[in-house]
Amino acid sequence: MKKIKLLMVDDNINLVEMVKEYFKEHELIELSYSANDGQKGIDLIEKEKDNFDVLILDLIMPNKDGIYVLSEMQNRGINKKTIVSTSYNASEVIREVSEYGVNYFILKPFDISDLEKRILELTKNKKDSKNIDFYHNNLKIAITKILHELGIPSHIKGYQYIRDGIGIIFERPETIGGITKELYPELAQKYETTVSRVERAIRHAIEVSWNRGDWDLMEDIFGHSVDIDKAKPTNSEFIVTIADKLRLEFHKVSTH
Repeated sequence: MKKIKLLMVDDNINLVEMVKEYFKEHELIELSYSANDGQKGIDLIEKEKDNFDVLILDLIMPNKDGIYVLSEMQNRGINKKTIVSTSYNASEVIREVSEYGVNYFILKPFDISDLEKRILELTKNKKDSKNIDFYHNNLKIAITKILHELGIPSHIKGYQYIRDGIGIIFERPETIGGITKELYPELAQKYETTVSRVERAIRHAIEVSWNRGDWDLMEDIFGHSVDIDKAKPTNSEFIVTIADKLRLEFHKVSTH
């Protein structure tokens, strides 16, 4: 069986060695080529463009960065499945990277087993779903980030329900009118629990957030929809307001 050949461009030599070692005996994947800065990276990509399948690209590197590499690939008409890996999670950088049709965005530090899953998903998928994959991956990151900033601990049940609920409202705005009749039952079915437990867990998570979250952020998000001094938002207000905020941000990204 022909192996999936990786080309990795990353200035972290130890990480490159770890990835190489991880895939050394792998049945399906091998790290065939690597470079440690952007200039050497684009030279290697140009030279081996017909000999590798997936590019693993760091963003912050000496002597030309990952954006330069993506830009040069576009200019030279080199179209490769690409996974961007970086510890730098600034929204404007993500926005810039997304314009180059990257397949996946993976945040450092990551488990190499997660990278392995991404590579296998990417090469199994015959359709060219570049921006869709990146878009959904980026949406998950955005939801996780905002819930973290709002002070909701990821280990409580309500966190999972809110996270998934925001994603559902984001993707299917028509569900807004049926939070209790559509959204709760959908979440209850997914997590094999009851509608009342979903509702209670979400309410508890909001209470935790209200006691320990970032007040400036809450004012920014909820100030126009609820009286922040008098009462915390209802479950519906909480989920719908965050989904609306993210939709506005993503709309800005897609129109730039």
